[in-house]
Amino acid sequence: MEKDQEFLEYLVKGLVDNPESVKITRTVDEMGVLLSLDVHPDDMGKIIGRSGNTAKAIRILLRVVGMKNNARVNLKINEPEGGKRPEPRGDISATHKVDSVDDVMEDLKI
Repeated sequence: MEKDQEFLEYLVKGLVDNPESVKITRTVDEMGVLLSLDVHPDDMGKIIGRSGNTAKAIRILLRVVGMKNNARVNLKINEPEGGKRPEPRGDISATHKVDSVDDVMEDLKI
């Protein structure tokens, strides 16, 4: 197992509740190293983090590990089967009809 894959496994298993479900696939091509991560569906939130901040931090750390080994390392987080996508929040839902700018201007009487 390469250092980048080993590091990612250690990091992710420390964050999740189901470390036995962590699976990492490593592929190398002309673009560099691609680490594909699979985790238990219940652990996706822990890996992604609020506003994706945890995933961003993991990617930054992997780039640092890659630089040390003269490799470009990228991370792909695979969406699990039966994954739970969050429902849209706020007043605008996925089915909300967006008005044109002209309609909005007319409503505002500007």
